[in-house]
Amino acid sequence: MKYKVDVVRIRENSIQLNGWAIGRTPESKAEFSVLDAEKNPVDFRYVATRRDDVSQIYYKAVHDRDYGFDIQFPYSRGADYWLVITCDGKTARIKYNEELIEKRSSVAHKRLEKIHDLMNMETVHVAVEFGKKHGIKALLLKSRHKLQGLDNDYDYGEWYKLTQPTEEALATQRETVLSYQPLLSIVIPAYKTPEKYLREMLDSILAQTYKNWEVCVANGSPAGEGKIVDKVLQQYRAADARFKYRELGENLGISGNTNAAIELASGDFIVLADHDDTLPEHALFEVAAAVNDHPGCDVLYSDEDKLDMDGGALFDPHFKPDFNPDLLTSVNYICHLFVVKRELLEQVGGFCNAFDGAQDYDFILRCTEAAKQIHHIPKVLYHWRCHQNSTASNPESKLYAFEAGARAIMAHYERCGIPAVKVEKGVDYGIYHTTFQIQKDPLVSVVIPNKDHTQDLDLCMRSLIDRATYRNLEFVIIENNSTEPETFAYYEAIQKEFPQVRVVRWEREFNYSAINNFGAGFAKGDYLLFLNNDTELIAPNLIEEMLGFCQRADVGAVGARLLYQDDTIQHAGVVVGFGGIAGHTFIGLHEAENSYFHRAMCAQDYSAVTAACMMTKAEAFRQVGGFTEELAIAFNDIDYCMKMRQAGLLVVYAPYAVMHHYESKSRGLEDTPEKVARFNREIAIFARRWPDILQNGDPYYNPNLTLRKSNFALRDLLKEKIGEPYRLEV
Repeated sequence: MKYKVDVVRIRENSIQLNGWAIGRTPESKAEFSVLDAEKNPVDFRYVATRRDDVSQIYYKAVHDRDYGFDIQFPYSRGADYWLVITCDGKTARIKYNEELIEKRSSVAHKRLEKIHDLMNMETVHVAVEFGKKHGIKALLLKSRHKLQGLDNDYDYGEWYKLTQPTEEALATQRETVLSYQPLLSIVIPAYKTPEKYLREMLDSILAQTYKNWEVCVANGSPAGEGKIVDKVLQQYRAADARFKYRELGENLGISGNTNAAIELASGDFIVLADHDDTLPEHALFEVAAAVNDHPGCDVLYSDEDKLDMDGGALFDPHFKPDFNPDLLTSVNYICHLFVVKRELLEQVGGFCNAFDGAQDYDFILRCTEAAKQIHHIPKVLYHWRCHQNSTASNPESKLYAFEAGARAIMAHYERCGIPAVKVEKGVDYGIYHTTFQIQKDPLVSVVIPNKDHTQDLDLCMRSLIDRATYRNLEFVIIENNSTEPETFAYYEAIQKEFPQVRVVRWEREFNYSAINNFGAGFAKGDYLLFLNNDTELIAPNLIEEMLGFCQRADVGAVGARLLYQDDTIQHAGVVVGFGGIAGHTFIGLHEAENSYFHRAMCAQDYSAVTAACMMTKAEAFRQVGGFTEELAIAFNDIDYCMKMRQAGLLVVYAPYAVMHHYESKSRGLEDTPEKVARFNREIAIFARRWPDILQNGDPYYNPNLTLRKSNFALRDLLKEKIGEPYRLEV
């Protein structure tokens, strides 16, 4: 017999236990009982839960059986209790009392639990499979990252408490009279909602510091099964006229039920909420305040986290970027809390049942397409109820929802006139990868500066010539003061072998910006691909992946995912502010490891990408004046991307365009006083050119996340004050 208790909670006068238990075979069945200190039976509530993760690990297959348990029993403070699990003739007895539970809740114990979790059979099985697939080096790297997280990661529950409004701040909100007090209609589709969860949601609305709201609930529970919802809503409506309620008598589907709730709404803005989630007290005040601060906005959304099933713990916060259209077509990152102006909702229409399972995704896409202004509130204003430790439902059982999401994205492309070939599953369910149609087979000019290092250059070019699936390429090699005779012999030979290769000579001092501007002047293509000579193609469709984004009228530059030789990430987008100026995201993470909400494997917009592999429109390159030659060595690619954004164009990170980058072999390190002084001068130049983003923060990042690491960890409350971005002194 094997078992594990994942979650233990004391709530008022009861104890709740969540976990799993199995026997020798898939057919083995565990039995449970609860005893008091005198070994007398205690009445308890038992609910079986499906745990496909457990059956996959221990039985190597998914079995349609309930290996999980949710057990709740009455509790008297100071008393001892025993959970007894019996299976295949084996018995386990686990003691519970207040002292033990509090001890298990301590920070030190949680750290020990994390270590224990890293050493259990699930972890061993996952580690073995990971090692087989990616190699021992990758496994050791992943293990090191896991162990580092034991000390470096904040406990989110503690972090959340430290960052929330004080009682004094909440009292001030209650007394504040905003110049514009919009009526906020919270629309809630209900369906067989447990009374406890429904009351918690409604009570969280009653507790709001902002008072100009109404609640609109449509009960889609089948006739005879919605009595609890009906009883609860009648009580709330009798006590407060702001509660509106409609009994549908049948299930119209999630879209139909939501539309019925919307029909009850008379507010200026519609706020979407689920029937079993909760809102923090200041949520609606923050929404109303944002509407006042941004009077033109007709769509708003916030950050969110998850709430465990008994409502006692918060976890898995999602701190989001400001509006990021390409991330939105990779994943429904907006989700909760979502607020839309009534006029916009009436313009785009309500929920569509053709996309049930991803109806909110479709609705958000339609709203954001038509919105005049979209505002992100970088605060957690929504608690989404979810089981903390269980992956109980087989992801494939929700395949219909993921397929509906793919159809919603494709419908978005059709409305926007974006030629997409297909939308398919990305790195995980709910993460999408789009393949775009390439228009007119344009010429792409690959621009590569080079000084000696002909072996690197040859590998770089041949990887594209021999292995890339896109053929309409030309190469402009910029010879930069090479000294080895073999280099010039190579140039002659390679141009004879490949007529699409051209070598041009730069005969002045090294200046990365000026060299690339010089080379671009010889390019004939409609698109320029700036490339370092120490790169090598991994993804054969790299050009198509980048060109699919770059051909859009709203895109100015596209970056690739670059890996070091050991397949750890060198570049997966750039955040302005990392380390004080700018830095790459997820550096050192193995490509097989999960990044923050899978961001490393999501196409998305960033403030900048690296020119080690960057595609841009030739016309846009000329319009912004190419690279800024005042920045001879550092930050010229970041500066170039900032100029693109200033021109109103997007900078896109394409994760499926993949290369190895062997990192600056040609130029060497900043290892002399002269080079260091030049580097510092260029920091000052960049800071003077782009002070706003350094002062206000990168809109494609989140102020709750750290600028001191590249892994999107929580901001260090002792060193980095939330809402106070890094200020560089120059």
